Amino acid sequence: MSLGPGRYAGRVTPEQLSDAIVAALTALVDAGTITLPDGVPAEVLVERPKVREHGDYATNVALRLAKKAGMNPRDFAQLLADELAKANGVASAEVAGPGFLNIRVDAGAQGALAPQIVAAGEAYGTSDTYAGLKVNLEFISANPTGPLHLGHTRWAAVGDSLARVLQAAGAQVTREFYTNDRGNQMDKFGASLMASAHKVPVPDDGYHGEYIHDLSREVVAEHPGITELPDAEQLVAFREAGYKLQLAEQESQLDNFRTHFDVWFSERSLHDSGAVEHGIDVLKQNGHLFEADNALWMRTTEFGDDKDRVLERGNGEFTYFASDTAYYVNKRERGFDLCIYLLGADHHGYVGRLKAMAACAGDVPGANLQVLIGQLVKILQDGQELKLSKRAGTLVTLQELVDLIGVDSLRYTLSRYPTDSPLTLDVAEITRQASDNPVFYVQYAHARLSSILRNGVDLGLVPDAGSFDPSLLDQDREGDLLRALAGFPQMVARAADLREPHRVARYLEDTASAFHKFYDVCHVLPKGDEEATDLHHARLMLVAATRQVIGNGLGLLGVSAPERM
Repeated sequence: MSLGPGRYAGRVTPEQLSDAIVAALTALVDAGTITLPDGVPAEVLVERPKVREHGDYATNVALRLAKKAGMNPRDFAQLLADELAKANGVASAEVAGPGFLNIRVDAGAQGALAPQIVAAGEAYGTSDTYAGLKVNLEFISANPTGPLHLGHTRWAAVGDSLARVLQAAGAQVTREFYTNDRGNQMDKFGASLMASAHKVPVPDDGYHGEYIHDLSREVVAEHPGITELPDAEQLVAFREAGYKLQLAEQESQLDNFRTHFDVWFSERSLHDSGAVEHGIDVLKQNGHLFEADNALWMRTTEFGDDKDRVLERGNGEFTYFASDTAYYVNKRERGFDLCIYLLGADHHGYVGRLKAMAACAGDVPGANLQVLIGQLVKILQDGQELKLSKRAGTLVTLQELVDLIGVDSLRYTLSRYPTDSPLTLDVAEITRQASDNPVFYVQYAHARLSSILRNGVDLGLVPDAGSFDPSLLDQDREGDLLRALAGFPQMVARAADLREPHRVARYLEDTASAFHKFYDVCHVLPKGDEEATDLHHARLMLVAATRQVIGNGLGLLGVSAPERM
């Protein structure tokens, strides 16, 4: 058994060690040394131990399988350690504690990863885990009646990062923006623009803020005769023209924030196309609708909802939930296997009804529909919470946040934390160029790595796989850095599985730390008149691999990877 052949040829990664452990277990079963009634697992969890002295990697597989094999966990682990130690590339496998297995790998096998990362380039970290899976990711649902605000900004960063992570894991992802362009709020929007154009007070229940006056002036400039139309016609004209301008502004601001949507879906189109009636017909066929109290209901309580839901009132008016239902049916009929919804904290009550709705449609919640809830964000400036927008008069807007904080700092910081955690962010802290600012720390590592490579070129040195000797990378700090790089694909797959893009940011910070510690003790380039050695070449390759991984990770977060800072 060797760690060389196969899809991880010549390198040691957690995934490769998992394959080697599975092979060792299979050999023990085939020899009759152990018995596993449920068979050998297809994969084994391999992790980096928190304490370096415990080895390069560790696994608890013996603790999980020993009982099934009818053995003491330490005895089981020792048999596995003896078998695994035969694998080329494994320096040692030792039993620890109640049955943990600590694994050390040969420096040569571990170092072989560096040139393969460089060769893989942007593809390193990607996988085919979700190959063939079509995902619809809806992560902003907004009214086209005003600017995008802070809540939308968090989802713009997190949702886009999640899309990138899922794509890295092989999924075909469609980013979808749902426009709430139907209902009374649209008429109020039109009336507000119309009032501004005629320089009369905006209705109390209308939309206020400087943006209304800006939009009104734009509408009049594009349609000079609009204020001469009859009132009813004029209101519709202002509504539709303002809608078009506001939606275009939202798209432009999101593009500037590096969040690009594949589909801009109109709620209005559901009703205009007959999709709502069609969605109700689909549910009728599944037998989960009933009539009562002069209304049409969906029996969502059959699937865990706290009460049944009205779809159509006695007057023939469809409820908002009918739109939700039709929209979900529409997504599934467009061929999406999984529909993911990212919703704000104020929509927590929607989770149960959406899952029940999917079940009523004949689907499996969790497999076909998933809902993520995001908590609120507070932004502090000079110790005070930013609440009011200069332009919107309400919550601070996405564009104001970008102008104040910057795209990189804002995206990184909003993606760095679990979505179910409330956030309080200080403008001064997240924009400060210091090593204790995570985004600066990671970007500085990339810039430093780029600088080393440029200096190498000035000395006539470039990473060269042909002259690379992986066995020379045997220092502890080199090993730490190599293990960090080896863990990148596993981390990306885990982030995709758990829908947690914040894992990418935390990984990058750990890897940047491993690089800085390596660079503090390991000279990469020759100094003065010193001749370049094979060790310099080996470390330069490690630098190139590290730069690639950090760049790939920043790309998953939609954050730039600067070459100079």
